[in-house]
Amino acid sequence: MDEIVPSTDRRGFLKQVATLAGAAPLGARALGVAGAGVLTTIPISEANAANTPFAAAPFTGYEFLGPDDATFVEALVDVMCPADQYTPGGVDCGLAIYIDRQLAGPYGRGEGFYMRGPWKQGKPQLGYQLPLTPSEFCKLGLVAARDACAKKYGKTFDQLTIADANVFLQDVQSGKYADPRVSLASWFNQVIYPLFVQACFADPMYGGNYNKVFWKMVGYPGLPANHTIDMVQYRGKPYPGAKDPKSIVDFG
Repeated sequence: MDEIVPSTDRRGFLKQVATLAGAAPLGARALGVAGAGVLTTIPISEANAANTPFAAAPFTGYEFLGPDDATFVEALVDVMCPADQYTPGGVDCGLAIYIDRQLAGPYGRGEGFYMRGPWKQGKPQLGYQLPLTPSEFCKLGLVAARDACAKKYGKTFDQLTIADANVFLQDVQSGKYADPRVSLASWFNQVIYPLFVQACFADPMYGGNYNKVFWKMVGYPGLPANHTIDMVQYRGKPYPGAKDPKSIVDFG
């Protein structure tokens, strides 16, 4: 998986990962996103993105995240998606809400996962293979990550500078922190990072990508992109409908 990128590189990074994220809610298949292979960049309307007024996603409360969990996740999405001329910060984009809703829903409960033993050590490419539901795994990881941060910096994650927060996440991602309760590298790479990517590019009806800000940024038209003929005709070119993307709820 690529390292956490600084804000100056974020637009290019998001152009790449956009092609890996679907418009459907997260399922077990998305756990492999972080290790996916070839990426295809897509056009972006910089003028349109830069001139779009931003509005913060409304806060409707958390269903899964407790106060300490929410503080960590909100700081995390703001570090991974800092506000700039293309999008507001991660919290204002609804990314924390999306992550919370997924962990509180069928995905978090492990519906569709094989949750019966034996639990033998398998190869990483085999994907998720734990006796824990994703929500249980995420909860343990959040506790371990908070403890690791406090031990390393003497501060909570939300109190770190942006530079220290980036370094901490990169170290978590690369496996530099060991915890007997949970693999922090697996926690980040198999749950947190895929949820973050999905939060950016999923249909806004699921909580993230508020006001379709990421779709507008990368020139994605939303639901109309399901038309195969349009995908063939406009591949590698700006799509006219991308100026006003359509969500599932726009067709309700």
